[in-house]
Amino acid sequence: MSFGDKIMDYKEEIITDLTELIAIQSVTGIQEGCKEALDWMMKKALSFGLDAKSINNAAGHAQLGEGGKLCGVLTHLDVVPEGNNWDSLPFELSVGDNGYMYGRGVADDKGAALISLYCLKALKDNNVQGKNTLRAIFGTSEERGMTDMDEYFKYEPVPDLSFTPDSEYGICKGEKGILQLELYADTHDGTTLTQFHSGKTINAVPDTAYALLDCTENEDHQLARLADAKKGSFEFYYTIDGLMVLSRGQAAHACEPEKGLNAATALIDLLTSNFALPTMGTLASFISHYIGTDTDGVMLGVKTRDNESGPLTVNVGTVHIDDGYATCTMDIRYPVTADGEEVLKTIKEQAEREGLHVKVLSHLKPLYLGEDTEIVKLLSESYENIMGEKPELYTTGGGTYARKLGGNGVAFGPIFKGEVSNMHNANECINVEKFFLHARICLESMYNLYVKG
Repeated sequence: MSFGDKIMDYKEEIITDLTELIAIQSVTGIQEGCKEALDWMMKKALSFGLDAKSINNAAGHAQLGEGGKLCGVLTHLDVVPEGNNWDSLPFELSVGDNGYMYGRGVADDKGAALISLYCLKALKDNNVQGKNTLRAIFGTSEERGMTDMDEYFKYEPVPDLSFTPDSEYGICKGEKGILQLELYADTHDGTTLTQFHSGKTINAVPDTAYALLDCTENEDHQLARLADAKKGSFEFYYTIDGLMVLSRGQAAHACEPEKGLNAATALIDLLTSNFALPTMGTLASFISHYIGTDTDGVMLGVKTRDNESGPLTVNVGTVHIDDGYATCTMDIRYPVTADGEEVLKTIKEQAEREGLHVKVLSHLKPLYLGEDTEIVKLLSESYENIMGEKPELYTTGGGTYARKLGGNGVAFGPIFKGEVSNMHNANECINVEKFFLHARICLESMYNLYVKG
């Protein structure tokens, strides 16, 4: 029996507490909800007899032990907005007949956060004597540029060894660079297009979009006929403000935009196929001409890939156009060997040529670790103790706290390869059996960090 198996003693308590944690609407960027989730976690840690500390409501930790190396497990309590098309209430934990738990944050990343806290409890309850200091660190803005860890590490040291269960198994040795931009015009200069709104967050493919048009009856009939030949689903409504076109797509994580259907770019593609670009305005014209419905950056002139991490991807996360303003956000994930500054330079040149401004919202440089690093070896041993086989090493387009750890940490779990999770999508879920398999691996890993690291 591995030590990691002891987490199963807490199975019912974990489900009960996860129900409470999922109910806290800690949507990223909404301080009140994120603070409530962090406060809940700190209070729970204290009730377990652990040391707990919050840093300026941005992040906090629960701690076991003193001295030796500082080892950490980093998770986040903020979640992306709930979005649309759920089959259950997004902020209520539910268990389906298929063996999956559903709820916003259950997979990304509240479930893993709670497990890391219970792992500390299991170590303490079993009187394990470690030679190191072990922390479960909780953030509140991972989904919005990871500024929470910038704030936390102003006051607390970066762990010597760490992992973040915010990806997939096996061990993520590399993460693409993430460049998040806002493109905006001085004003909306379109005539036919009077309004356009889509998306709530930059790092998810928007599943709905709508536009208001000031057009003739003949033009709207043409548009409706053209819609039948376009990729996407479109609905037409006549309002006192003009023709409203509703676009429905499929949400997905921005690290894999090709797995979704972007409702915003699909709608812009439809509109610009029927109306002259100047009547759509500068921003919509730019999206049509330089992005289109592609997700590989080919029209922007930034398409690239490498053997280590795969292709560059582009996601248009939000578009908002109204009287007097026009803005959109873009999430670009570029390969670990690519030059992010060159990608940014190219996009700026294209945008400025068309009269748009570019603002960098966040730029996280790529991460790439070797196979022989200490943390990779330790996690490999822990995984093999539970699973009976060595973990696969891989790279991802996702962004995790591993980037904030100075080469001393990697992403590790909680989702198993091939499992459905619907992260950043409706019906976010995790298989209950696999969730507790992750819990066993996590406890085994934290035990090894505490005792051996």
